[in-house]
Parts: sequence; C-alpha cells; structure tokens
Amino acid sequence: MPRIPRFVCARRRAGFLLGVLLLAGCAALRVEPGASPARDSLTAFSLEGRFSLRQEDRNYSGRLSWRHQGENNALMLSSPFGQGIAEITTTERGAQLITSDGKKYSAVDAETLTTQVLGYPLPLALLTEWVRGRGTRSAASEVDAQGRLRHLRHDDWRIDYDYASDKAQAPPSALFARRSDGLELRLRIDEWTALASADAGP
Repeated sequence: MPRIPRFVCARRRAGFLLGVLLLAGCAALRVEPGASPARDSLTAFSLEGRFSLRQEDRNYSGRLSWRHQGENNALMLSSPFGQGIAEITTTERGAQLITSDGKKYSAVDAETLTTQVLGYPLPLALLTEWVRGRGTRSAASEVDAQGRLRHLRHDDWRIDYDYASDKAQAPPSALFARRSDGLELRLRIDEWTALASADAGP
C-alpha cells in the first residue's frame, strides 16, 4: 500500500480542524422549518456565495460560507476551486482565524484579524447589515419602487445592490462595496437560509 506524503496528511488534518471549528461555531444554530429567505426573516442567517476583493494592486477571489447569529459568526473562505483558505469565527469575546495549515490567530475583531493575517480587512460588523440590505441611522440610502436598497452610503463606503427576484422582501443577490481609499469588495450570494434563534439557557 503506497504511503501518503506527510504534507498531504497535514493538509487533511488542517481541513479536519477547520470543519470541526465550523461545526462548533454553528452548533447553537438550527434551520427554521419552512422559513422563506425574506429580508425580515434574516435576523440569523446562513449564506453561500462568491467574493472578489481588490486592494491597490492585489486581487483576491473565492467562495464564502457564512453563518451569523447575534455576535456569533462562522465564515469559511475557500479558493475558487473549493480549497479551504481560512476559517473565521467571532463571538463577544473577540475573533479567531485558523488557516489551512492549522495555525491559529486571535484579535479583538474580524477586521483587525483579517488585516493582520490575510493582508486585507474584512469589515464583518458592517457586512452583517449590508449583506441583508439594511441601512443604518448614520447611512444615506436610495431605495427602489419596492422599498429595497439600491445604493447605500456609510461613512467612506458606497454599496450598490442587485436582486435576483422582483419580490419586495427578496434579500440581495449581489453587492458591490467600495471604500474611498480604493478597497473594493464584490459579493454574489448563491443561497440564503433563514435560521432560528438558539435555544435559551446555557
């Protein structure tokens, strides 16, 4: 029987660790039976999508799996071919990132963490609202005839939206976020799922 090279085993162990972390981060979440992916139902959500990010002369692209509930998030970043790049989890205690080779990093929030480790900031706190097509009190926004966000300005960011459905409560299918310093993030959402709240208690 041929021997498996050590680096292959190491990558498999790293992938296993990422999977365990993802399951642990999402253990308190459950899919709400029969829930439709309407914006009002996306207090807690999961999504599958594709992203591209440009910062100065650097470009990144890949796939994103994201589960969100309150201050808890679990994001899996993968290459366009599905190979794991990093797993990011956040709670009220801070953020943690595990790379594909099993290295762990921690910081106070996801934006600080991703800047330190991946080389680009992932504005997770803002993205949580933007991705659902929600504005904020400090944001200037434009809506379409159905009341859905089309354009949003938040501090030095501008976000443009697209929708795959004509329904008034349809969540966004894509967004394009640009910051005044040239950072650009494109996110196309392939699948939305509304999640129920976690059980109360310890």
